[in-house]
Amino acid sequence: MNKTELVAAVAEATDMSKAEAAEAVDATFNAITKAMQAGDEVRIIGFGNFVVSYRPAAVRRNPSTQEPMEIPAMMVPKFKPGKMLKEAVKKAPKKKAA
Repeated sequence: MNKTELVAAVAEATDMSKAEAAEAVDATFNAITKAMQAGDEVRIIGFGNFVVSYRPAAVRRNPSTQEPMEIPAMMVPKFKPGKMLKEAVKKAPKKKAA
C-alpha cells in the first residue's frame, strides 16, 4: 500500500473526501515526524512505537573499492510493532512466492 492507497482507505473508512483524508494522513505523519525530531517517542497502543535511536560512528569498507570509510554517528528512526499489530499480521493469509 502506498500513500495514495492509504488516503483512499482512510477516506472510505471515515466517509471523508479524499482531500480531507489526505490532510488527516499528512497531519498524522507531520505530528509523528515533529515528535521524533524533538527526540520524543510516539506510542500508539496496540499498533506500535516510533522511537529515535542513536547509532554510533563506525568504520566500514566501501564494497566497490574495499577502502575503509567512516560512517558518522547519527540518530535514526525505528518502529517497534505492538502486540495487536503482531497478532494481526501473524493471522494474515500467507502470499505465495512469485
